[in-house]
Amino acid sequence: MASEQQLQKQKQYEQYVKEITPTHNLPLNMAKAFLTGGLICVLGQFILNFAKSRGADQDMAGSWCSLMLILLSIILTGLNIYPKIGKFGGAGALVPITGFANSVAASAIEFKAEGQVFGIGCKIFTIAGPVILYGITSAWILGLIYYIFKIIGVIA
Repeated sequence: MASEQQLQKQKQYEQYVKEITPTHNLPLNMAKAFLTGGLICVLGQFILNFAKSRGADQDMAGSWCSLMLILLSIILTGLNIYPKIGKFGGAGALVPITGFANSVAASAIEFKAEGQVFGIGCKIFTIAGPVILYGITSAWILGLIYYIFKIIGVIA
């Protein structure tokens, strides 16, 4: 009797989990991510071309493009629009420069009540710290591998 009751509870629980678990449409999610990431990249290319048309060289235009994408991402995060874009576009909204700016700005906004130093200052590095650490470490390792290959003569 007790095991039959447990079996019934287990079936009810499985039904409950099935009801509340969201279903995902992989092709649709991929299309949304492609569209969102593509639009962000098109915006970046537009900024790059605009800066070049105003006389900036490639490096300066790239700097302006990065700056404008970061600024736009932070403004949209502050206005609570970027999270909606992220919810729609999923991984497409994680285009490196805008996604990283959103992550840093969101953590600063979330913890501003804790003060300038312990809230904003510390929580920004909760997100930025690992990215910077692993970015520098991987760049150093790849540079070392490149250097060794160059000494051996694998790379001319």
